[in-house]
Amino acid sequence: MSNQQRIGARVLRRKPIDQLTHPGSELKRTLGVGHLTMISIGATLGTGIFVVLGEAVPLAGPAIVLSFVLAGITALFSALSYAELAGLIPASGSSYSYTYATLGEIVAWVCGWCLVLEYGVSVAAVAVGWGQYVNELLHLVTGLRIPDVLSQPPGAGGIVNIPAVLVVVIAMLVLLGGAKGSARTNTILVWIKIGALLMFCAVAFTALKAGNLQPLFPLGLAGMSAGAATLFFSYIGFDAASTAGEEAKNPQRDLPRAIIISLVVITALYCAVALAAVGAMPWQTFEGTEAALSRVLTDNVDGAIWPILLSIGAVVATTSVVLTVLYGQTRILYAMSRDGLVPSIFAKLSPRTGVPFANTVVVGLFIAVLAALVPLGSLADATSIGTLFAFGLVNVAVIILRRTEPDRKRSFRVPFSPVTPLLGLAFCLYMMFSLGLDTWIAFLAWMVLGFVIYFGYSVRRARLAVPGDQ
Repeated sequence: MSNQQRIGARVLRRKPIDQLTHPGSELKRTLGVGHLTMISIGATLGTGIFVVLGEAVPLAGPAIVLSFVLAGITALFSALSYAELAGLIPASGSSYSYTYATLGEIVAWVCGWCLVLEYGVSVAAVAVGWGQYVNELLHLVTGLRIPDVLSQPPGAGGIVNIPAVLVVVIAMLVLLGGAKGSARTNTILVWIKIGALLMFCAVAFTALKAGNLQPLFPLGLAGMSAGAATLFFSYIGFDAASTAGEEAKNPQRDLPRAIIISLVVITALYCAVALAAVGAMPWQTFEGTEAALSRVLTDNVDGAIWPILLSIGAVVATTSVVLTVLYGQTRILYAMSRDGLVPSIFAKLSPRTGVPFANTVVVGLFIAVLAALVPLGSLADATSIGTLFAFGLVNVAVIILRRTEPDRKRSFRVPFSPVTPLLGLAFCLYMMFSLGLDTWIAFLAWMVLGFVIYFGYSVRRARLAVPGDQ
């Protein structure tokens, strides 16, 4: 076999499903369906509704509610595909592992590289939003604010975003204590933020003015689509349960349930909150508002206590997102490291807690630096495009496995396949092309960097053998 043929065989090699299903993992199986559902809700709920809403409303106007519906439908098609594959291949690598079994190593690398972008950058983005709500809460309670020089990144009037660094470090320390303890902490935080959003809806609906919802499409259908593309960031995380495949007690049964339940809960809450927000405050006044929900209550509802309670809920909500998405990032790198595609340090487990200790510290510190120095908007859009690409690959993987492994037992099956996965792929492509040119340039630059790393390091160090290798 020539050198070119050997390289071609390596990049196209597929990992057998049995190796993914029984990977010899040392991770501890401690998580039930409740924990898994709360991981997905914790990783998702709050990201967009507390942080990105202020940027998306000016794009769509009152149609922002329909933007959430469109983004939710897009997520649903992919969620169904995730549910089937999570039950079939309960591995820590999420869609990286699924594409390794179906589309080959080079595509799995691209998917994993997109997931690094999705999880890592979204943690940083939410950490930036956390800092905004901490500042808002401090102002509501004391009348003071953290100076911009210490709470904003360069280019936004500051030098370093210290609050954003703080929340990432806190989440990192919680994760180092072990998966079960982290899951319990997250469950408490999730219930608090669901309560905060229900409180917001109850209060904001008292200030609803029908005129604020008219016209419904002031910026046209294109505006609604642009809003949906930006808001898709707020659905990132529903797949977080799939990264816990090797820590779930009964992954084949519980992972599909957790993914579907979490998405239904999230979509219902998002639509209710968005309707309450644009009904209470004219959509034109949302621009430049990162702590949007708090401002809705401050400017449009009587009673100083409501914005304070909402800001507390927002701080809790974004803390939960940072915690669970950081968890997902470390497990994806764990799976890639075990396969040899990234350095072995990311797969080394602590003998005491059973968590990837060095992995968590390295990732946590890198994301802390990112959160300290990069503005929110750039982070959110870069995350969306990486996520949509990975989701599209998951839909393709379902179609391929239905043909190559038709008899393999599935605990959940996507209804109306292949139509449903094809619709999921189409929606992902549509949303990707709704994003701006700057986002595409950043994404392509990230992909070029990924290919340099793959061909310079990973392709020769991958542990999966190919014919002709010694």
